[in-house]
Amino acid sequence: MNQPRALRGRAEAEAARLPPLLARAEHLAGTVLLGEHGRRRAGQGDDFWQYRPEQPGDSQRMIDWRRSARGDDRFVRQREWQIAQSVMLWVDQSAAMSFSSGKDLPPKADRARLIALAVAILLIRGGERVGLTGTLLPPRRGTAQVERLADFFGRDDSCDYGVPEHRAMIPNARALFVSDFLGDVSEVTLALTKAADRGVRGALFQILDPSEEAFPFQGRTIFESMGRTISHETLKAGDLRDRYRDRLAARKAELTQLCARTGWQFHTHHTDESAQSALLWIYRALDRGTGK
Repeated sequence: MNQPRALRGRAEAEAARLPPLLARAEHLAGTVLLGEHGRRRAGQGDDFWQYRPEQPGDSQRMIDWRRSARGDDRFVRQREWQIAQSVMLWVDQSAAMSFSSGKDLPPKADRARLIALAVAILLIRGGERVGLTGTLLPPRRGTAQVERLADFFGRDDSCDYGVPEHRAMIPNARALFVSDFLGDVSEVTLALTKAADRGVRGALFQILDPSEEAFPFQGRTIFESMGRTISHETLKAGDLRDRYRDRLAARKAELTQLCARTGWQFHTHHTDESAQSALLWIYRALDRGTGK
């Protein structure tokens, strides 16, 4: 009898976490919708978008003769692109992402989930399909899909560092990977290489706590991974600052070069910065990755 009761208790506790996340993500997405004009682009569809001047290579049947009759120039009638795209998300939910250096700062995982869910809301509202990398949650539309994503993002992983999922990549889709990317970089290389081979383009969005950038430690310090599998004690933490910063800069440079080779984009965000600015960068980065 105790096992079902305990399971129900855990399920209710987990469910209680979802409305605040959904509410915050909806609010964050709403702030962007107020200032953005959607993801409309020229292509195949039924809805009129705009007129543009005739260009070399345009066929005669593309010209709108009624609009062109108003003057000396000829104009083409453009329609809005209406083919839904698939966008796949991977959000690092490892123990490392639960780190926060202060009570006034959100854990990296909280910021990652909030931004990823807000991105999903924006994309789904725009008529696109959103899902998870791998096979757990294929891309779909609709508010039910947002709820499924919120449920998944509420789960934690006990491993120290997350590994990007690269299975079941949909050809020519877009993708967003959100992590601190402080684990094994070879796994990131593998995932982006496989994605590029299938025509997938996207963005690596690195989230760091400000202390992980500044390394403000002095004197005797014990450094321990959030999963408690790695520990290092030093009497002179300040002596490690320059070497640590050099290694972090090298990691960022490696990720930047990897993205350049595979057609992806890279950005670093700190948890003391605006979540709205982060969302705007991702939204625009995914739009640039459409190739249309």
